Amino acid sequence: MSKGLIVICGATATGKTALALEIAKSINSIIISADSRQVYREFNIGTAKATQAEQELIPHYLIDICEPTETLTLAEYQEKVQSLIDKNLTKLPLLVGGTGLYIKSIVKGLKIPRVAPQPRLRLQLEALGQQQCYQILQQVDTIGSQKIHPNDQVRTLRALEVFYVTGIPISQQQGENPPTYPIVQIGLDCSTEELKKRIEKRTKKMLEMGLIEEVEKLVKRYGWELPLLKTLGYAEIINYLQGKLSLSEAETEIILHTRQFAKRQLTWFRAYPEIEWFDTTSSNLVENVLSKLNDTVELGN
Repeated sequence: MSKGLIVICGATATGKTALALEIAKSINSIIISADSRQVYREFNIGTAKATQAEQELIPHYLIDICEPTETLTLAEYQEKVQSLIDKNLTKLPLLVGGTGLYIKSIVKGLKIPRVAPQPRLRLQLEALGQQQCYQILQQVDTIGSQKIHPNDQVRTLRALEVFYVTGIPISQQQGENPPTYPIVQIGLDCSTEELKKRIEKRTKKMLEMGLIEEVEKLVKRYGWELPLLKTLGYAEIINYLQGKLSLSEAETEIILHTRQFAKRQLTWFRAYPEIEWFDTTSSNLVENVLSKLNDTVELGN
């Protein structure tokens, strides 16, 4: 079989994991996670990670590969996925998740400067202030600066970091080199009301499964300031544990923030016309997706 890739994407709580398991079983394949938080160990319930039973049913990759104190760069993620695709020539891997930039790095073949974070350099740049840093960027990388908002400190610092480490403007190191193998992108969607119900149901399930206990263990081991504990689902429980919110208020905030996040995800994915959209509530979802795949790529058996 020639190399290829199936992408299953969409907003949070649209059923990507469930569909991926069914498709992977049908074509005897593997699942590669495209979720920026599921790469971290111990962050299980709040990231809606596939259960141990599900992971034993179908081989899963790029889940639990980093310690919570580590940082996985986009370049590292891209390299790992490309390596997995190269190694699985007899299968058609499924890239599954809602982190748009992770998926884009693979399907568009983003050229990413291989420059590790430079903490000391960043501290020196931050001390100069955003205005001065941006002015420096305009001088060393005029083209790159035009793509970055003057108030965007994160991208400004990254651009300067890359320039000072390599001596080459980041704008000259970026671009796209799309894979030559076939890629089918499947998007899952549903009505706003249905998605709201799904998010509410999943939030309640996370709490029932022990989200609070998970956060307590993480705080005990890593402290209150661990960056991952400031992300969706965890930050709200932290506020509850610190007495800033009641449990009911924390649950309400998780639901609200998850809906806002889902809206941003959908906006991202809607910008790519190559994604074929399916209604996740359809009773024939698996059959419809398999039919689409059969028309586009050579499936395993």
